[in-house]
Amino acid sequence: MSEVKSKIMTANEAIRKFVHDGSSLILGNYTVAAAMALVYEVARQQKKNLTVYSQSGVIDVEVLVAAGCVDRLVSTYVYRGGGRSGGSAVERALQTGTLQMEDYTNFQYNARLVAGMHGFTFIPVLEGVIDTDLFRKRTFMGEDKYRVIKCPYTGKEILTVPAANPDVCIVHVQRADKYGNAQYWGALGSVAAAALSSKRIIVSCEEIVEYDVIKSSPHLTLLPSYRVDAVIEIPWGASPTEVIGYYNLDRFMFSMFSMACGDAKAMQAWMDEWVFNCKDREAYINHYVEKFGSGTLDGFRAKAFYSAPANYGAAFTSIWDGEGRERNMGVTMEEFEKFLKEKGALYE
Repeated sequence: MSEVKSKIMTANEAIRKFVHDGSSLILGNYTVAAAMALVYEVARQQKKNLTVYSQSGVIDVEVLVAAGCVDRLVSTYVYRGGGRSGGSAVERALQTGTLQMEDYTNFQYNARLVAGMHGFTFIPVLEGVIDTDLFRKRTFMGEDKYRVIKCPYTGKEILTVPAANPDVCIVHVQRADKYGNAQYWGALGSVAAAALSSKRIIVSCEEIVEYDVIKSSPHLTLLPSYRVDAVIEIPWGASPTEVIGYYNLDRFMFSMFSMACGDAKAMQAWMDEWVFNCKDREAYINHYVEKFGSGTLDGFRAKAFYSAPANYGAAFTSIWDGEGRERNMGVTMEEFEKFLKEKGALYE
């Protein structure tokens, strides 16, 4: 991997380079391990007119909407603490008409990403939703939210959704190497499809490790380096959400957010303190420790619980032996090419 260029950046550099006003941005994590440090950076840079995809919008979506970054939202669930009466940044934006939202089921949302990941333009989904408001109520997607087409094989009418290919995915993982090979374990949800359906991928991780660590556990590599555009080491980068193997859900911070989000002024004060007045995640953690003590933060650190190692050993790593001969036929590459030329089977 030595010939591959390092993709290490700061959060500020990566968001500035790859997330632009008017971009479609997908929040890659599902419920847990949200890329909070990257979300806060998007808010700090005041990106505008974003179309945001999120399967499980809680603090991340609320922060982006409260910062005025989002015009359009595609989701299956948004926190909206307090409902229509209690409100939240998302609810207030919906009521004032500054935000448009399209709702899908979890299955349909994932189907759009899977279609985008595989290069399809659309994908069939279960037709039961036709009898619900999900099908009837449409905003910015209009007729393109769903389309009913005739199956070319059976003639039956089938429901379809369009593929999704967001401009940028921001995703948080446990570890990655400097080339961008990203490893993630735990509840997966739509993480892989969200990232691999996107045109650009920004990865934040708890730690950057050597390539040999990545190579020794290939089953954990969710995103290969050639698809990743930037990798940023950000300890506590998903807090207050949890990251298995590193820390638990910070219910203390989550409660503070929940109490603030129902009121516009309280939410702005929370945003000023924890987003805008902290220039990066390190400043955020320092402020947290200064205010609540290191013991509070350390109380969320995960206790070690390791899985058993897997044996990836093999008799040999190449079909060519130490003398450069193919193991089955016993010939060198030069001898093999000569043989193919004689048979007329080598095309140059």
